[in-house]
Amino acid sequence: MRNSKIDFMKLSKEVSYALRHAPWEYELELGEEGWVEIDQLLYSMNECREWYDLSEQDLHLMIEKSDKKRHEISDGKIRALYGHSLPQRIVKEEKEPPKILYHGTARRFLASIKVDGLLPKGRQYVHLSIDVDTASQVGKRRDNEPTIFEINARKAWGEGIKFYQGNDKVWLADFIPSKYVNEIDSKKM
Repeated sequence: MRNSKIDFMKLSKEVSYALRHAPWEYELELGEEGWVEIDQLLYSMNECREWYDLSEQDLHLMIEKSDKKRHEISDGKIRALYGHSLPQRIVKEEKEPPKILYHGTARRFLASIKVDGLLPKGRQYVHLSIDVDTASQVGKRRDNEPTIFEINARKAWGEGIKFYQGNDKVWLADFIPSKYVNEIDSKKM
C-alpha cells in the first residue's frame, strides 16, 4: 500500500477492533497471549477494498506512528497489548507495579467504586495509568470533568493483587479493591 495514502489512525482502530474485540469477524485465530499470524491478519484485511494492498511494512509504520503503543509485532505475529473485550482471556505476565498508579473515570461511577473498587466491567482487566494526565485523558472520554483515583499499587501488590504491564503508560489489574483506591483532586496537581 502506498504509505502516503494510509490513514494510520484509522488503520490502528481497524486492527485494534480485529485483535481486541472481534477476531472471528476477520477469521483470525488468536493464541492465548493474543498473538495472530501477520499473514492471517493481512489476508483478512486485504479482502476489504480500503486495505487491499496493506503490507507488513504498513503495520510496522502504524505502530511507529501511534501516539500510544497499542500493538506489537514479533516473529511474524502481531497482537494488541491491552483493551481486550473477548470472552477468551488474554494471558499476561504478572509484574510488580510502580508504587502509585492512577485511574480516570466518569463522576457517575464514584459511589460504586468507593464500595466495590475498580472492576474490569466489559474488559478483561482494569486499566490504570502511570500519571494523572493520562488518567485524565482516559476519564475525559466519558466525562468532561472526570474523577481521578490514586491507586496504592505497591501495597495492593504486596497483599496479593496481580498487576500486568500493558505498555509504558498503561498497567492492568484483575480488579482493585476499594481500600487501595483514593479519590484525588486532580485540579491541584
